[in-house]
Amino acid sequence: MKTPYEIIKGFLKTEKSTGFEALNKYMFLVRDESNKTEIKMAVEKLYKVKVKSVNTTIVRGKPKRVRYQIGKTPDFKKALVTLQEGHKIETA
Repeated sequence: MKTPYEIIKGFLKTEKSTGFEALNKYMFLVRDESNKTEIKMAVEKLYKVKVKSVNTTIVRGKPKRVRYQIGKTPDFKKALVTLQEGHKIETA
């Protein structure tokens, strides 16, 4: 079994995800192999909150060019976690 620290890599702080905090939703970078149930249990255990729902998406890397070499940014998985009423995660 994976520990919560292995499942959740960290917060995803972007302009869009900051706007979700007013709606009691938080965005996390998660491990590619993790599923919604594992993510829900990990957030509840780490932050001592109750999770209402979890939505996940895989973001594909974009092609980039550095001088004459072509590469791409890495793929990653993100989770949008909705908390139940009365629960909140303190972010700095």
